[in-house]
Amino acid sequence: MYNNPYVSSYNPQPSLDRINAQINELERMKEQMQRPVQTQPTNLTQNFQLAPTNRDVIRYAGSMDEVQRDMVIGDTPYFSKDMSVVWIKNTKGEIKTYELKEIVQKDEKDLMIENLQYQISELRKEMKENAKSSSNDVDEPTESKKSTDVSIPRTSTKKSK
Repeated sequence: MYNNPYVSSYNPQPSLDRINAQINELERMKEQMQRPVQTQPTNLTQNFQLAPTNRDVIRYAGSMDEVQRDMVIGDTPYFSKDMSVVWIKNTKGEIKTYELKEIVQKDEKDLMIENLQYQISELRKEMKENAKSSSNDVDEPTESKKSTDVSIPRTSTKKSK
């Protein structure tokens, strides 16, 4: 019976050691919770990534009908595909339409060319006006006026032979 492998003797020592270790760990945790924490604060870096809202997105529309069908949260601009028209729709459903025109920045050479073209067009206008006024003088019929200072010689009624 003593050498029987099926009879095992129960040794509670490992279980007691494990329980004692857990008790010691819990007591250490209790002490840490009771005394104030005097650790240095860690440096935190907070990065926020904001999600885009619908108002920040450029919206395109082909016609006024597309703008009217869409629901908006705030004042929302809609651009035509060729960027020539913008519709602004508010929350009440009112739509304002604006026509866009591109403003091209001009350098000194472009400004000089534009100025010279303007001067040429002005000179052409003056030349046309002068040509009209001089041609008007030529086309006018001249009236013959008899001068009162000049005496008219009279011929006699008798015929000379």
